[in-house]
This record gives sequence, structure tokens and C-alpha cells, in this order.
Amino acid sequence: MPETTKYTATPSTSFEDLIRVMHILRRECPWDKKQTHESIRDLMIEEVYEAIEAIDNEDLQELRKELGDILLHVVFHAEMASETRAFDIGDVIYSIQEKLISRHPHVFGDTEAGDAEVVKQNWEKLKQLEKGRTSVLQGVPRNLPGLLRAQRMQEKAGAVGFDWKTWPEAWKKLEEELDEFREVLTGDDENEKLKEFGDVMFSLVNVGRLAGIDSENALRTTNNKFSSRFTYIEQTLARQGKTTADSTLEEMDELWEEAKQKLG
Repeated sequence: MPETTKYTATPSTSFEDLIRVMHILRRECPWDKKQTHESIRDLMIEEVYEAIEAIDNEDLQELRKELGDILLHVVFHAEMASETRAFDIGDVIYSIQEKLISRHPHVFGDTEAGDAEVVKQNWEKLKQLEKGRTSVLQGVPRNLPGLLRAQRMQEKAGAVGFDWKTWPEAWKKLEEELDEFREVLTGDDENEKLKEFGDVMFSLVNVGRLAGIDSENALRTTNNKFSSRFTYIEQTLARQGKTTADSTLEEMDELWEEAKQKLG
């Protein structure tokens, strides 16, 4: 039996040490060796959401850890790519610096940008030119969560002038879509119900966006609030020796109101 090589490593603040640890793991760890870009793709998404949760909880120590997990995935993908000579971590670092410098001509060039909105518009114009895109919407990934994708598409279209000026203007469109949705609810066409409901949601995102609200963040906040309040109901009933199945809607609604007072 071949002798297993042993390595020594201690945590440090060195980026080079992180690269070394990842390189060793790809050679020596059975799990790390078998991974591919595709096999860890969903794990990367999960780590990003955990970082978002830490931000929502205002937990900076947890955010520190989650950012490390995200960085691990960057290093992991770069290490796998280097094995096929596609690119390495140096190429990744170079490309993001190149992008930041080219997309900030008001900082590293002669362009003037008086406010953040002008910066945003310039960024989109440069991005479209660099990538040779024929539509500003091509920069919005199709696999984004629905609300987030709707907001990003609206922002992209708005950056080139296809937008209402204020939320009251968008509200009229929302009312129109609500009326159309109400009409199809009385019918049997499930496909029409689906489409009209989608139109309502898209229009609602538009109203929120123009009012300065991030729809994805807003719904995530509400989801968390619902989860906390409903868990309070379950825990309170459990202390009474009951479950939700043993309780009436009126009893649970009373506890819901109690949860609102205690949890906000």
C-alpha cells in the first residue's frame, strides 16, 4: 500500500496560503478530487443566500464566515479550471480589475460623472459595448429568482429611457392588470390565470422599484416575518399541550396577533 503524503497547514490571512490549501485538497481529498464545476454549482448559490441571510440579520461575524465560503468557491472553480489550462486564479483577478478600471472612466479616465445615476447608465452602456450584446436585457441571467429578474430587467430598460418617471404612473398599470386578473379568475382557463397573475406581479415590482423598494428583499423580509410569527403559534400551542391540528383558526389567529405584538 502506497504511503499517504501528509501536509501541514495553519490558518493565515494570506491569499497564497488559501490557494495552496485548495491545491492540496484537489490532489489529496477524495471528495474534493471528484468535484466538477457542475457538481458544486448549486452549493455556490446556497453560500450566497447564507451570506444574504447574515446581512439581513446584521450578523457581521457570520457574514465574515459566509464570505469565506463564497471565496472558497471562487478559488475552487479557478483551481479546477487551471487543471485544464482554461484559466487560473490570476486570470480571474486580472479580469475583474480590467473590468473595474474600464467601467469607471470617471475615476480612471477623462469622463465626467456627476452622480450615481450617471455612473450606472455609463456602466450599462460600456457593458453592452464590451460584450457585443444586441439587447440590454441579455445581461440579466434567466435563472435569477423571478422577482429579482423582473426588477433587474426593469432597471436595465429604465436605464435606456423605457420607464415611467414616478410610481403613481406605474400604479395605473397595476390597477389595469389587477382588473384583468380578477376577470380571468371567474373563468376556467388556467393558462390565462397564470399569465395575468404574472402581469400583476411584474407590475407590482415596477411600482415598488419606482418607490425605491427592492421587491426580492421586501418579500424575503415578509417571509421571515411570517415564519417567526407562525413558529411562535406552534411553540405556544406546544406549551399548552396542543398542535395546530388541535386548534381552531380563531385560536391561531389570536396567537398570531399576540406574535405581532411581541415580535413585530
